Amino acid sequence: MLPQRFDQAKPFLTLGIALLAWLLVPTAIKRMARTSFFELQAPLKITASYVRDLQDFWALKTRSKNELIEAGRDLARLNAAYESRLQQDAALRKELERLERILKLPTPAGYRAEPARVVLRDFSSWWQRLIIRKGRNYGIVVGAPVIYAGGVVGRVREVHAYTSVVELVSSPGVRIAATIEGDTRPISYQGGVNPTFGPAFGTVEYVPLNIFATSASPLRLVTSGLGGVFPPNLTVGHLTKVEPSSDGLFKSGEVRLDPALSALNEVTVLVPQPVLPVR
Repeated sequence: MLPQRFDQAKPFLTLGIALLAWLLVPTAIKRMARTSFFELQAPLKITASYVRDLQDFWALKTRSKNELIEAGRDLARLNAAYESRLQQDAALRKELERLERILKLPTPAGYRAEPARVVLRDFSSWWQRLIIRKGRNYGIVVGAPVIYAGGVVGRVREVHAYTSVVELVSSPGVRIAATIEGDTRPISYQGGVNPTFGPAFGTVEYVPLNIFATSASPLRLVTSGLGGVFPPNLTVGHLTKVEPSSDGLFKSGEVRLDPALSALNEVTVLVPQPVLPVR
């Protein structure tokens, strides 16, 4: 009877010994093993990403000529609008450089925009992170901000040889110094505890008492530029709910994030550039 019970408990005993051995392994070895395992998986993930891009290409080949002509017209309109904005941006940059020379101000650190394709989302933490198809081979660094057409995506958390892990703005690990559009007072934003496949949201603290927002009349939350991570005036989300904090000095609230975050195919990494010396 005793040997039979021992045989039944043997798998659990083996598992317990394995877990105990893993807990006793030094942290440096654990980190190295995790990184090595990630690097071994990376080629498979990247290959699958390229296959999906090829499938999308052949799917587009089946479109009719009328659809392609209409899409070409829309693209031409967008290109014209972007060309006008680029000219305005160039004029503003020249004016800014002129004022910096007159006042002898140091040129602030800039960013190099590095577009990157999304390899996959981590389904175990849907609203927490995604993996992009560029890493150290393109100069990506840990902590670099990641954006898209709708605003903030998140920031780079891990960098590997050919891939990088991006922690999404919806993750509780992301904090951003933000402001209400049109207001200069700083507000603390943090990602929320989001359900898998549910709508994403974040939370804010230190909201001034004279700020009011509802789901019917939301307020746009943008980056303040404080902290030196994210450039100013990037959309974070929309403030849809505020209520007094326990201390009565400020308000706290909830921020609705863009649903497009759940279907991103391409993002842009802003790689920080060194500060230029005073001219």
